[in-house]
Amino acid sequence: MPGSSLGGLRLGATKAQVEAAWGRAYGRCRGCAAETWYFNYYAFQPKGAGVSFRDGRAVALFTLWQPADWHTTKGLELGESVARVTAVYGPLTRRECGSYYLLELPQDASVTSFVVVYERLFGFLLRRKSEPGCR
Repeated sequence: MPGSSLGGLRLGATKAQVEAAWGRAYGRCRGCAAETWYFNYYAFQPKGAGVSFRDGRAVALFTLWQPADWHTTKGLELGESVARVTAVYGPLTRRECGSYYLLELPQDASVTSFVVVYERLFGFLLRRKSEPGCR
């Protein structure tokens, strides 16, 4: 749900709430600025979701690679063309991130980003405005 939740979790969720929703089978990022957990569908396979914390609360929720069956409440699915993203959500701000870019939908205190690779929707990112978009 853009601006609100990702994978059933909301920004501000505690670590206990994340574990209750997504389980305890996660890896921890060793080089991330914020404490970050990765939940992969299969061990050592980079598809799933992640969450970053500050002060014990979720400040960013995101997909990893392009997990199957993820979609928005408006029916936008990972893998669709970038034209479909803007057809569904209207004009969005573009942020360059090296080999990919984000189409950003700002809300009051958060930003929903649609991650685009080779002109296809590759992932979703929900973050506090104070958190970096490019990861």
